Amino acid sequence: MDLADALRDRARRAGIAPDWTDVTGQTCSVAPETLERLLALIGADEPAASVPPLVTGVTGQSIPLPPAAGTGAAILVLESSERADITVYPGDDGRCWVPPIDRAGYHRLQLRDREITLAVAPPRCFGLDQVARGGRMWGLAAQIYGLRRPGDGGIGDSRGIAELARAASRAGADALALSPTHALFTAEPERFGPYSPSSRLFLNPLLADPAALFGQGRVAAAARTAGVAEATRRCEAAPLVDWPEAGRAKLALFRALFDGFDAAGGGLADDFAGFVQAGGALLQDHARFEALQAARLAADPADRDWRRWPAVLRDPAGAAVAEFAAAHEPEVRFHLFLQWLADRAFAAAQAEARSAGLRIGLIADLAVGMDATGSHAWSRPADVLGGASIGSPPDAFNADGQNWTLAAISPRAMVETGFAPFLDTLRATLRHAGGIRIDHVMGLARLWLVPDGMSPTEGAYLTYPVEDLLRLVALESHRHRAVVIGEDLGTLPWGFADKLADHGVAGMRVLPFERDGGGFKPVERWDAGAVAMSSTHDLPPVAGWWRGTDIAARTELGQYEDGGAAERAQRAADRARLWQAIGAGPVPEEAGPVVDAALRFVARSPSRLALLPLEDALGLEQQPNLPGTIDEYPNWRRRLDRPAGEALADPAVAARIAAIRRERQR
Repeated sequence: MDLADALRDRARRAGIAPDWTDVTGQTCSVAPETLERLLALIGADEPAASVPPLVTGVTGQSIPLPPAAGTGAAILVLESSERADITVYPGDDGRCWVPPIDRAGYHRLQLRDREITLAVAPPRCFGLDQVARGGRMWGLAAQIYGLRRPGDGGIGDSRGIAELARAASRAGADALALSPTHALFTAEPERFGPYSPSSRLFLNPLLADPAALFGQGRVAAAARTAGVAEATRRCEAAPLVDWPEAGRAKLALFRALFDGFDAAGGGLADDFAGFVQAGGALLQDHARFEALQAARLAADPADRDWRRWPAVLRDPAGAAVAEFAAAHEPEVRFHLFLQWLADRAFAAAQAEARSAGLRIGLIADLAVGMDATGSHAWSRPADVLGGASIGSPPDAFNADGQNWTLAAISPRAMVETGFAPFLDTLRATLRHAGGIRIDHVMGLARLWLVPDGMSPTEGAYLTYPVEDLLRLVALESHRHRAVVIGEDLGTLPWGFADKLADHGVAGMRVLPFERDGGGFKPVERWDAGAVAMSSTHDLPPVAGWWRGTDIAARTELGQYEDGGAAERAQRAADRARLWQAIGAGPVPEEAGPVVDAALRFVARSPSRLALLPLEDALGLEQQPNLPGTIDEYPNWRRRLDRPAGEALADPAVAARIAAIRRERQR
């Protein structure tokens, strides 16, 4: 075996694919430099634990253990603390086997001188059918920041969520799917991309309504103390979210609420103390990072990346960070306060959504990765694959591939820590939700990683322990009684869609992509096990698609060599095909009848759940995010032009919603 073949074999054994298949079906080889860099990055040469601290299994099935675990008499301690004597027996395959366990949960196996956690999951996630009970549900998908209400300070918040949830429930909806609520960068409110979080373990306090805890009167008094009334009025009147100004004003309001809070005592202070104690080291480290980054930026506005800080400040467990935290205790405590406030505000929003009658309630969104300059990467660097970014290889839409500049969790760290980074992230996202949407769900099986300094075309796929991850998703899904949706758009590995279906993860079927040859697939043939959708946040709403609003935006930005002529011609042909599938009679020129027909069409799908973007329910044209742009387009900034609680009250919107409800009830 020559050196090249040896490198490829070593990569394959480490879970790095030395080849990949492009959209044309052609096999492409990964460059040796990429393989070498990724092998070093994942620590392929470091010895792995012979027996991991956590092993997953399925109820009613024998559970395999590595050969090093050993066989013989053992004690099984169920999560309920019940104990049973069992025997771990040898298998013909060289592995050791635990007899079937019928009860789901995190159990402890005491074998010889070691203890192993057995995460025993139901075969499938808590499913849509368990909520729907034979019926067909529907819901709305909304961008939180865009939910306008009086007093929101210019950024949609948890109160706007609750008001929209009540309006949706009155219209017969069962769910409200939301944009991510992950923690961003408090010291840098201009970094507002919801899919580029600082940490997925914590929340973005700018999306929290403080009145959920303190009441409107106390919040109004704090706003006067903070002197933000004029800035707040200006931001609330604006058609777009001004993240820097609105963020600073809201943080000033929060500081006014925080000042003297501890001294006041009482039930809220006790609740805060309990929250901090329960949050433990993870919460403390996040608060320290927030305070430390703010201090660094105050001294030097260019000092935004912790990887360039002095070495002593890059160690969250070091003496220098502890000294900083002690010297800046009130500031650290303020960031603990922000997380408490956000946690309680979102708990109240989910409680209101459920009490209003939404059978699922809120569906949270889990981003695929995190910003390498953020809180998680600083506080738990061993969790993260620093030195490479998540992206995608070249495809039909991006000939040069994509680099999403997001850091991934290390698969090795998952296994060696008992999947702690994954479970912490999953539980944080499910904490106040009745469902979860996993962005880029293919990441449970493999991720395209691009080494720093290389182009997206020079990346490679890294394999993840998909069976373990899906079992943990199923177990946590049942523990939270939450449905699971996987964003499975694009090219998937062979057999992956079936694997998701087998584990009860609902995929997504989106109208523009449901094609049958050149035309659109009849809705009766849509996948009943998936969630039916008319559009997504990265696509134009139906009205914008019909009118070519997205093409006009890209043309204005100079993204087409021919000025968009080919795109407009293709869209004209697709408009005729879409109308042939969804409508009757002459092709309309106006978008309104098309929106009505398209949403009724999607609502007729056999899917247990149809999720309709709020933009489509309102007949809007502009999409929340235009992929491939940063500042050229107002991504993640658009606000509703009416209060969230009244968004569905317009007669045309109400008629559209009523038609959707009738279709789902048939």
